[in-house]
Amino acid sequence: MAELKIICEYPDSVKQFIEEALSKRIASLSDGIQRTEERLREFEAKYQLSTEEFLRRFENDELQHRLDMEFDEWIGESRMLKGLQEDVDSFRGIKFVN
Repeated sequence: MAELKIICEYPDSVKQFIEEALSKRIASLSDGIQRTEERLREFEAKYQLSTEEFLRRFENDELQHRLDMEFDEWIGESRMLKGLQEDVDSFRGIKFVN
């Protein structure tokens, strides 16, 4: 794990600022995760497939690709969710040491 050291005149203020910024970013990412999961549930209900099953079948050319681009949107939403979750995990992994 990498370590970052900040030297400043008012470390408590800087720490509080960073903690608040991280908290806001995590909240924003969490909102994005919620919206993305909702969109995925819409696709799953419409096509009666879980996202995991859809991706597996799509990658194995078991599904006819639609020209209306919904499958592309579904794939994009699943990738978006993965990225958002990775970002949240990385921010939640930040620890402050004395």
